[in-house]
Amino acid sequence: MIEAWLNRRWYASAGVPALQPLGWLYGAAVSARRLAFRRGWRRSRCAGVPVVVIGNLTVGGTGKTPLAIWLATQLTQRGIRVGLVSRGHGRASSGVRLAAEQSSWRDLGDEPLLLYRRTRCATAVARDRVAAAAALVERGAQVILADDGLQHLPLERNCEIVVVDGSRGFGNGRLLPAGPLREPLSRLRTVDALVVNGPLEHPSLRAGEVCREAMRMTLVPGRPRRLDSGQTRPLESFEGPVHAVAAIGHPERFFRALAAHGLTPVPHPFPDHHPLSAAELDFGDDRPVLMTEKDAVKCAQPANPRLWYVPVEACFSDADAQRLIGLVMRKIDSPSYPRSQRRGRPSA
Repeated sequence: MIEAWLNRRWYASAGVPALQPLGWLYGAAVSARRLAFRRGWRRSRCAGVPVVVIGNLTVGGTGKTPLAIWLATQLTQRGIRVGLVSRGHGRASSGVRLAAEQSSWRDLGDEPLLLYRRTRCATAVARDRVAAAAALVERGAQVILADDGLQHLPLERNCEIVVVDGSRGFGNGRLLPAGPLREPLSRLRTVDALVVNGPLEHPSLRAGEVCREAMRMTLVPGRPRRLDSGQTRPLESFEGPVHAVAAIGHPERFFRALAAHGLTPVPHPFPDHHPLSAAELDFGDDRPVLMTEKDAVKCAQPANPRLWYVPVEACFSDADAQRLIGLVMRKIDSPSYPRSQRRGRPSA
């Protein structure tokens, strides 16, 4: 598949040199767009309450959704009514859609449905994140968390958190489509926090000082849960090979996590947000099938007793957890001027 081929080139080599001219054009368009918001030619709109954006600079999964769940839980425990907004990638509906008990992934998208089920916070999806935020504010939200909204400049924000995968880093450091970057690395100079998911394995993170002040996050697998009954069992109790299914931005992370807990995964990667059919989960044997929780919300045959999903929790050291929640609390207690107008140093 083209997506898989590009990801291998972006993260394991110099990229696709023939696409570099398109990368320059893309970079020029990104810079022009940010300039338009900074100069006031285009305007960000205020949601009426503080907004915290959790995003990334690269294409593909970095761990944003587990971090959004962690942060929403932390704020809720402090008595703050949190609203979650997302674009809702892959949903069949249009306009602003609010999550409800009967919502399906086709109504909201897989990640927003997972966010709602895990946090029980009011959740809205829309291509226009400002409209989604407004709908939640009308229903009493005191803080908005925007999952994957770093590049959605029409939504004014008070705090920006960037998540990067420690094993893939920033890839070859080039802009789309020559590399995985949505924005230049200089964008990191204007965000409030950088969170690295997992060990600092990629050279783009070990080199220089980009991660000196980064907070370190680990995704810890929980007890697998059977889709049909809700039964749980220890991850290490699965003996022999197991089928490992992942339709996420970085499937290898899931496969590695299973192997780290002593399992022998037979990997079955799918494109991010891919809806899993019964045929795609039939591997012609009776081995257990372990999938991510994001895949479980869109699984077409939950009654199959062979199907299990593995939830994950975002974990920080005590020091980094206090740093991150302290930073966010300061930002939402003292709303700053629009982040879209922060100049920083010139973009590369």
